[in-house]
Amino acid sequence: MAERMLKFVTVAQSQPDKRSVSERNADFDEIYRAFAVDQAERQASRCSQCGVPFCSIHCPLGNNIPDWLKMTAEGRLEEAYALSSATNNFPEICGRICPQDRLCEGNCVIEKGFESVTIGAVERFITDTAFANGWVAPISPPVERAASIGIVGAGPGGLAAAMQLRELGYQVHVYDRYDRVGGLMVYGIPGFKLEKDIVARRHLYLEESGVRFHLGVDVADRDGEGRIAFATLRARHDAVLIATGVYKSRDIGGPGAGLRGIVKALDYLTASNKTSLGDNVVAFESGELNAAGKSVVVIGGGDTAMDCVRTAVRQGAKSVKCLYRRDRANMPGSIREVKNAEEEGVDFVWLAAPEAFLGDARVGAVRATRMKLGLPDASGRQSVEPVEGSAFVLEADLVVKALGFDPEALPTLWGQSDLAVSRWGTLRVDHESFMTSLPGVFAAGDIVRGASLVVWAIRDGRDAAAQMHRWLEERAAVTAQAAE
Repeated sequence: MAERMLKFVTVAQSQPDKRSVSERNADFDEIYRAFAVDQAERQASRCSQCGVPFCSIHCPLGNNIPDWLKMTAEGRLEEAYALSSATNNFPEICGRICPQDRLCEGNCVIEKGFESVTIGAVERFITDTAFANGWVAPISPPVERAASIGIVGAGPGGLAAAMQLRELGYQVHVYDRYDRVGGLMVYGIPGFKLEKDIVARRHLYLEESGVRFHLGVDVADRDGEGRIAFATLRARHDAVLIATGVYKSRDIGGPGAGLRGIVKALDYLTASNKTSLGDNVVAFESGELNAAGKSVVVIGGGDTAMDCVRTAVRQGAKSVKCLYRRDRANMPGSIREVKNAEEEGVDFVWLAAPEAFLGDARVGAVRATRMKLGLPDASGRQSVEPVEGSAFVLEADLVVKALGFDPEALPTLWGQSDLAVSRWGTLRVDHESFMTSLPGVFAAGDIVRGASLVVWAIRDGRDAAAQMHRWLEERAAVTAQAAE
């Protein structure tokens, strides 16, 4: 059925319909409507089936994108799901939150001149259809192994590893400090990008597959109420994977930086997400982490900043401004998210950086200065320099710092002085085996590579699981040989 492909010359690119701005600003539901079957088939048929699929090459998971697009165009959706899920543990999540404009779609061969294939929306459609039709069966390993594996962190990296290891028959236990599975997918990413029942559906799937979750358990340096010592985990399991992610918010100094009303992005987003889930959040109810009726300034230009500004709009802020020191072309966040934010009423203040925070006990304004782009620095990005005499003031009842994340000091928190870290505080691993400096302890995801994308955490979790399996098999072989 090759005649169903290469339709990019006659079929225009089309994203799923968006809900109206007034409708989506009133709630935290996803803004994109689902593709109908015929829409998904038509958009998939635009694929050029090129000989060198740059979409796959630029996908961290190496997804077989042209193949499952062809299957979708031909109406072979169950086969498309089987192929899509063969390389991606959570295609329905990546289809929603991956920055496709920087990855697969941004490198589509037909992008110049005909606009890229709508890869992310088709990916989401395939797996949502698979769940709706009962094609997603719980894992049933061909053999049950006695070996037990403990995973610290129920985010995308830890869950991907849990799924891979369970398929191999290991007894998998996942520990997480939060009371829900998903990590930042639940508490950091707002519902308008990823509705929480999508993550809960995967939680149920993993439980039905035999993965055991220990929620509300904080890994620490000693055992106690609501916590477990890391040393206890090592003694309890044959191998341990650390997939905690990075949660320590980067800060900003300057005059007035300690005023009330200046908050961290993760605190702000977590309060909003917990409230949406029905939890009682005191800091939200008091208004401390609630933008309702306030003039909001968000500092930063990444996807977390976009999540914050769009959350503030939905909370009923009086005004929302995003302050970023570089220009639109140099921002790290998804351009698609910037467009959505602009549609929803966010005002972007480009080439501007905070200089001081004004107020008495509580912030009332941000004094900022204009910036200009200079020569490229060591990283290749253009440096930024202040423009002399360009200071200006923005009204601000709430300032949200979205400046990125650093790792927590795990060796200290867990009482593991031999757990080696890099100069950035991330865990140091052998990049072939994923083993840390502690025998039998592996690490993957943001805690190793630094704050990154969900899709990279999935890739790392899958690769770490394969190396853990290899290590356990080798150890079992040595033990069996010694017993002979």
